[in-house]
Amino acid sequence: MAQDKRESGMNRRDFICVTVLSGSSVILSSSCAPREEGGNLTPDGVLGGIRKEDAGTPIPGATWYEAENVGDGLTYSIPKGTLAGAKYLTSDMLLDGNHMIVFMLALHEAGDGRTFNFRFSGLNQCSLRVRFPLDLVDQNRWGIEREGAFLKPRCSGDRVDLAKIDRMTLKVFRKSPETARWCMTPFGVTDQEVEKISEPVLTKGPLLDELGQSNLHDWPAKSKSIDEVVGRIRSQLERAPDQAWPAGFTRWGGWKEKRINKGSGFFGKHHDGERWWLVDPEGYAFWSVGLDCYRVDTYARYDGLETALAWLPEGDPEFKDVIPTNPDSRRGKTINYLAANFIRAFGSDGWRDKWAQVGLAEMKRLGFNTVGNWSEWEYAKEAQFPYVRPMSFRAERSVNVYRDFPDIFHPEFEKEAAEYAGQLSDTVDDPAFIGYFLMNEPTWGFSSELPAAGMLFNSPSSETRKELGRFLQEKYVENAALSSAWGIQTTFDQVRSGPWNTILPESALVDLEEFSVLMVERYFEILSQACKAVDPNHLNLGMRWAGLPPAWAVRGMRFFDVYSINCYRDTVPPDVTEGIQEQLGMPTIIGEWHFGALDVGLPSSGLGHLKTQEDRAKAYRRYIEDAAANPNCVGAHWFTMYDESALGRFDGENYNIGFLDICNRPYEELGRGALASHAQIYQVAAQEVEPFDDVPEYLPKLF
Repeated sequence: MAQDKRESGMNRRDFICVTVLSGSSVILSSSCAPREEGGNLTPDGVLGGIRKEDAGTPIPGATWYEAENVGDGLTYSIPKGTLAGAKYLTSDMLLDGNHMIVFMLALHEAGDGRTFNFRFSGLNQCSLRVRFPLDLVDQNRWGIEREGAFLKPRCSGDRVDLAKIDRMTLKVFRKSPETARWCMTPFGVTDQEVEKISEPVLTKGPLLDELGQSNLHDWPAKSKSIDEVVGRIRSQLERAPDQAWPAGFTRWGGWKEKRINKGSGFFGKHHDGERWWLVDPEGYAFWSVGLDCYRVDTYARYDGLETALAWLPEGDPEFKDVIPTNPDSRRGKTINYLAANFIRAFGSDGWRDKWAQVGLAEMKRLGFNTVGNWSEWEYAKEAQFPYVRPMSFRAERSVNVYRDFPDIFHPEFEKEAAEYAGQLSDTVDDPAFIGYFLMNEPTWGFSSELPAAGMLFNSPSSETRKELGRFLQEKYVENAALSSAWGIQTTFDQVRSGPWNTILPESALVDLEEFSVLMVERYFEILSQACKAVDPNHLNLGMRWAGLPPAWAVRGMRFFDVYSINCYRDTVPPDVTEGIQEQLGMPTIIGEWHFGALDVGLPSSGLGHLKTQEDRAKAYRRYIEDAAANPNCVGAHWFTMYDESALGRFDGENYNIGFLDICNRPYEELGRGALASHAQIYQVAAQEVEPFDDVPEYLPKLF
């Protein structure tokens, strides 16, 4: 692939390619010491208008760069074979400013070969270490764990052969309207383990204050003191009993003016000849306006970032609920400042029950009629507030064949499916329970590869791979016929088991797509049947595909009652919901969506990006009312109730996506907009009122 090597803003003499010795290695300490020479990659070209500065850096051996535009970056020539056998690419970095910069590092095979992409971001004003394990190029993982200020490292693009890599690019992939400025050391290539940073450089001191707010930002509504926050929260609890849904809602949040039937005692679905509705337990039309993450959901991951916190109550019994005593190893050490603020208001005993009252009251005040996914749904059950439940299948015994796709022909798979479905016994008789999501955004759905193709490369032995061999033998009978059809020399035995390293031509992908359809179909059929066996009363709400699903995945979704997608577009695409209705004969529910801005104390807006909080309100109204006017859509659930921590959650997300901030302060502009829409949502759905059409300015996405 030809690379843009324009020298705008930098003289080519500034870029000298250092020959990399394939046998050399760079061993990094936990400090920010300069790298050894001989195992480093330095840039030899530029992309766009990137500029280099000669100013001193807070990291030894680093260089400052500035980029005005997305796509600006650096190019690196790599002698072919250098990366074969290497374990890591690594660099120390520090991001200036106070808003997110996202980078895309790409490894390119020689000529017009394949390209592997590695995307990551970082905390501002805090040094980070890029630790890129090169075995990611086998595409069996969507990404790796966040480490300190090194945020949300994710993979995309093609499977590549490290022995064929001859160049690399590093680009600014996303940025705020501000100039992106960062410093970094040369990339090191090593065949040894790379240590994590234990004491990061903090150029402006701690990143969070004692309330959990960003120290790098200031904004008019920033809470000024503990007393202010405590007073607010106590006042919210006093007002909680007075909060109520809009007058036109039934006791279940349905529409009093449209009764579809006498009611079954549970939520259901109905098409009235004009559009799809959900139906509440008493038979009234129901359109699900939901809020995800009704929970104390502001955990910040701080392992490796202890010095970035102005207040850390480790070992303090008063704040025992703020830091989990047995943390999830996959999510690291976490601290919850929202919990701390409620403890400050109500003490260490009983604070969570008071939070639950405040949270449900806030949802009623805003007109939400559904507690969405990832929530403390037990509180909703107790209050008889309509809710959904999340589920997540893990193949403990049947194991996975590619990313998180299980060995669905393994004899243990159906048993594990039955065990997974057993959790629904807790809510089988609850009328407030709307339904369950089978899973959320499986990582095999983010791959550019088909599940069957990924399985060939990454699962040397599995029952599903054996079934693929049987499927192909039934179709082609003879090895010669298979080889001829695929355009490569192969056998049924080679398909059934053993290492697979051959690039798959398009002709092979036709068969692998057909088998992938069968894989997805069996996966969802077994899970759906197991759930219905335990709970015949509630709706199967699907599996929350991230974005728009490929055609090969859709047929397996016919076992759902409602199709679900997480849709982070400006509005819900009507062609998608129409297509689902035509192919599957079912309505669609939106499991996640949101918009954020950079005018409050968060480094990133979220997946939807707007200028101001006022624009967030407009974007909310446009999306939710457009969805309600869609005859094939029965609900939309905003993600999330609270902003994420400015320090970043377990994977590093740090978005302005809440209806409330970390100090339990509501975003009044967004709240007013939401209530205005919710008060007329049924009239919009019935086409009695035109949907909101004041279109805000949508800005380029930041992640």
